[in-house]
Amino acid sequence: MSDASLGGPLPEFIDLHTHSTASDGARKPADVVRAARAAGLAALALTDHDTLSGIPEATAMGAELGIRIIPGIELSAVDGDVETHVLGLHLSHAQEMEHRLVEIREMRVSRASRMVERLNALGIPVAFDAVLAEAAGGAVGRPHVARAIIAGGWCRDFREAFERYLGNGKLAFVAKDSLPLADAIALIHRAGGIAVLAHPGGSAPRERVALLVGQGLDGLEVLHPGHSWDESQRLDALVSEFDLVRSGGSDWHGATDGSRSLGMMRVPHQWLRAQEARAATIGSRRVA
Repeated sequence: MSDASLGGPLPEFIDLHTHSTASDGARKPADVVRAARAAGLAALALTDHDTLSGIPEATAMGAELGIRIIPGIELSAVDGDVETHVLGLHLSHAQEMEHRLVEIREMRVSRASRMVERLNALGIPVAFDAVLAEAAGGAVGRPHVARAIIAGGWCRDFREAFERYLGNGKLAFVAKDSLPLADAIALIHRAGGIAVLAHPGGSAPRERVALLVGQGLDGLEVLHPGHSWDESQRLDALVSEFDLVRSGGSDWHGATDGSRSLGMMRVPHQWLRAQEARAATIGSRRVA
């Protein structure tokens, strides 16, 4: 990619993991891009949970502001008994995913409904319509249930909502239907994208990474607010060992300060080139 493609000299940093109101972020896709411009970023990947609906709006605003938008997604999958998130980046044939994504989003609605039923049985009369109103047409998730019970006065904040009711194994928790990680990777590849293990931290020992590479994994999220410096260094070494690509981002949901604010991870722009080369290889396999 040339400097001219962005209308001038490239800023130094990018962010490859962000969320909008299309899933559980606090800002509309166009506003995410405006925030990226304010943060001085050269490029941004919008990676909403289980939906691509925010990509057109983000892309249009990116063209207006001179910021490259990488079409992306974050999928929830399972690897054995472990819930695992995988980022799909550089999705050149996103329409190939849509049928499966519709099924996943329908599962999300059903799951939220069952959580509301459990909350009601616990004496919390939150209405399912209130959860849908919090989602505002986006992919429904636990944060929307949490916002509804906070708005109703049954919990003070997200911490209480998750610690008492919605966290894994808590009284109103409902597990997601399983999407095997190998299937999530294959789905991303069919859409022409690269599959990157999201925020792996300490859950990616060498042996596990070796197995995931055998399933088609393309990269690791080396830089993430949840990683310690030592974890990022270890992940970087695994990228080199297994010939993977590096990725990183703030996992931004709308915070205005702290480590999860947009662009704080200082992801170098050069990482995009390796990702583009990997995506081109996947695209050539699709053609073949």
